[in-house]
Amino acid sequence: MDVDGVLTDGRLGLSERGDEVKFFNAHDGVAVALARRAGLKTAFVTGETSTVAKARGDKLGVDKVVLGARRKGDVVESLLTELGLPAEAAAYVGDDLLDIPALERVGLAIAVADAVPEVRAAAHMVTRAAGGGAAVREAVERILKAQGVWRATVHAYIREHGGSPERWR
Repeated sequence: MDVDGVLTDGRLGLSERGDEVKFFNAHDGVAVALARRAGLKTAFVTGETSTVAKARGDKLGVDKVVLGARRKGDVVESLLTELGLPAEAAAYVGDDLLDIPALERVGLAIAVADAVPEVRAAAHMVTRAAGGGAAVREAVERILKAQGVWRATVHAYIREHGGSPERWR
């Protein structure tokens, strides 16, 4: 997935010291944990070289964080080769023009709701949520439901964190 405009709302802030500030949705963080629990590999592929994206990826346990990706299609192909996955087994979530080559190389191309028109046109699916508004959570949930593992994954996640999923059927 892309970072700016997908995991964030695309706005970039600067502190008085010139440090970059980005805001991430916690629901997307849980989505990455659920994806990993279900056996999916995750990657951030961003054209930016921001240490913020790297730090967020590291915190979430993302399998790969690729910074400075100006040719995202080539990066996705390399990741697929590295992970031994066919293109049809991969999904990519994007929002802007740099994401189109990556979207063209995967089996499930996903655009966030506020993606530019060209990206929405290239996508197989458009989320209801905008970038930074839990669009990744929506995409992960739809993928895991299609695979028939959503409920079991959620139950295991809740159990792992001390809950009793049987209580809220």
